[in-house]
Amino acid sequence: MARFDKLQVLKKIGKTGMVPVFYHKDAEIAKKVIKACYEGGVHAFEFTNRGDFAHEVFAECVKYAATECPEMAMGVGSVVDASTAALYIQLGACFVVGPLFNPDIVHVCNRRLIPYCPGCGSVSEIGKAQEMGCDLVKVFPGDVYGPSFVKSVLAPCPWSKIMVTGGVAPTEENLSAWMKAGVYCVGMGSLLFPKDRVAAQDWQYVTDKCREALGYIAQTRK
Repeated sequence: MARFDKLQVLKKIGKTGMVPVFYHKDAEIAKKVIKACYEGGVHAFEFTNRGDFAHEVFAECVKYAATECPEMAMGVGSVVDASTAALYIQLGACFVVGPLFNPDIVHVCNRRLIPYCPGCGSVSEIGKAQEMGCDLVKVFPGDVYGPSFVKSVLAPCPWSKIMVTGGVAPTEENLSAWMKAGVYCVGMGSLLFPKDRVAAQDWQYVTDKCREALGYIAQTRK
């Protein structure tokens, strides 16, 4: 069962404005990354559903976060079907994210009051997702659409809460551009976790990078 309800999760995501996106087949490595992000000020973390037995790694991470990162809402990403969403919800996922919009997932998540953030690529798709109860929608891939797309969507639909993922970089220029466009939050993956840093287990780098990115977001929002 999710440790945080829908409103609490959306508040955590919106307050920081950033959700790290990460996967590793080694649960111990994943735990270290989660802890490093938490110490950097992150309160919502998206574990990517990628690779065999990813759900087993996630289960270990959720239990770890419950004790070591008590305010961290653990979610799952790259979910494309309802059965996978149900599996991760059973393991404690507080939110579900996907690269595409699958209405079947909406019913599973709504039944348990779990936020479902589907990947959308048009105003019509965003509108349909909202009609079905998706409070937060994802524009993906972000580096293809760009900040101007988000700004244009929000002009006629200012109530929309948009997460952008794909190509988001932990730099002042990139993050300020997305924030100024009006995104609710950004999802950030490989550029926040360089492979060489993870291989070297340089967790302080991850913590510092998260803190730096959150600083840019807060500064722009002011």
